[in-house]
Amino acid sequence: MTAVINATGLEHLEDAEVYQRLQAAERAIGQDLLRDPVTLARGLDGSFRMRPHLRVISEALVGLERGDYDRLMVFTPSQVGKSTTVAEWFPFWWLCLHPEDRVAVTSYSDDLAMRRGKAIRRYIAEHGGEYDLALLAGSSAAQDYDTTKGGGVRSVSIGSGLTGFPVNLLVVDDPHKDRSEAESARLREQVHDWWSSAALKRLQPDRNAVVAIQTRWHPDDFSGRRLEDEGRLEDGGRWAVVHLPAIANPSKFGPDPLGRQDGEPLPHPKIPTRQRKQLLAWWADVKKTSSVRDWHAMAQGDPQPSEGALVSRDLLRLIRDGSTKVEPQKIAVAIDPSGGGRDTAGVVSGFLGDDKRVWITHDRSAPMSSAEWSKTACLLAYETNAAIIYVEWNFGRDMAVLALETSWETLQREGAIPESHLMPLIDPVRAKQGKLLRAEPVAQQMVQDRVRLRGAFADLENEWATWQPTDPDSPGRIDASCILVYGLIPEANRGAIVHAPLPTAPQPTAGRQTPSSAGLYGRRISK
Repeated sequence: MTAVINATGLEHLEDAEVYQRLQAAERAIGQDLLRDPVTLARGLDGSFRMRPHLRVISEALVGLERGDYDRLMVFTPSQVGKSTTVAEWFPFWWLCLHPEDRVAVTSYSDDLAMRRGKAIRRYIAEHGGEYDLALLAGSSAAQDYDTTKGGGVRSVSIGSGLTGFPVNLLVVDDPHKDRSEAESARLREQVHDWWSSAALKRLQPDRNAVVAIQTRWHPDDFSGRRLEDEGRLEDGGRWAVVHLPAIANPSKFGPDPLGRQDGEPLPHPKIPTRQRKQLLAWWADVKKTSSVRDWHAMAQGDPQPSEGALVSRDLLRLIRDGSTKVEPQKIAVAIDPSGGGRDTAGVVSGFLGDDKRVWITHDRSAPMSSAEWSKTACLLAYETNAAIIYVEWNFGRDMAVLALETSWETLQREGAIPESHLMPLIDPVRAKQGKLLRAEPVAQQMVQDRVRLRGAFADLENEWATWQPTDPDSPGRIDASCILVYGLIPEANRGAIVHAPLPTAPQPTAGRQTPSSAGLYGRRISK
């Protein structure tokens, strides 16, 4: 044990009594370390770096041992201490409390499982004596060993090695090797069959618990199937889930276990928690150097399907075009305001070119309040010299228009937009069809090469390439880009949206102009 005991005030005692007191103090400290797995790890391993997300994971593991639930999943990015905590320190902590229990650690390969088993064995050899936990004499195999109290550890790959081994605690550490295995229906079924035919049959009735950690490669991977079949605890199902994405997104994933708001970074063991800028820079670099699907799978715990979407990634790559010379004929900003239970506002801009194509040029979508998205849209309209702002008013109705007018007036008063710069026409639109019927025609415009991207837009492309027709809701970027295309290519509309009636008389609003302020091609004329 690495803890230091203060011997001050013991000078007057005999050596034997001092020794007894020090031993008692050491035992008390040792028992105190058993409060939870990360407290134990921190007390016994000076190199273990505590971070807030590891405390959250540790508390969930305590709930598993306590019996609050018997199934737990933990999703985090790689290299943030998850595996060391869950697959090494947690089994050792469990055996300190229950030395008679049998623990199985499984993974996609024998090598990885054996590495976990060796770490647990080392902890038992080095620290187990403090907790009356010892290896049985002659139990020397690295992947299969017993304790003197009847417990033991077996570390094997998924699909083998649990026959005849009763299990009280099962740790599933990365059941899928990589994306290619997770996307193979045959290999996924092998994992699902192992769970049903082998893993569950080894669990014991007196005490059993399962914890799974993995990269979420596929919607139907190990965790995806378990959640589909058995459900989440908060929904009346069986599995407790700790989901800690690299960048928090409670508007999509629900309340964040760390209480983070949208856009807040996850701590990292090698970056001080208070260094928010450094954390954001680290995760931004990870995102920049990852494919969109890898970022969502490995960093966000949000698997993206590779098939079934309205638009393929190949098509989206083909319609990227940052070099073709084209003259804008009408420039617009389109907004899908946050609302209706979703906090992400879609804000995109683009133009209708002299080639009769819609070119998407900017994507400023983000989790924003009405004050934030309206300011963002106004600044984007000024930046791009937009003639018109299309805004969906299904949720906010006239409030959306008022928010834009107020923001424009505020930005002019603050000097962010010159007072001489005329406000674009605001054109409220109302959706008359569902998400699919609105998105399908725009997807077809992409197929027909009537929509192009002025460069690469990773988040917008990912939403188009992963949104499924069966999804009840669509992301803000899809809705905003649909509004933009419908506004600039009216014939693509097919009745999906309707425009609010234009005013027939001058409106006493914050600098808003009537359509007569637009030039021949819809471009504004400034003073």
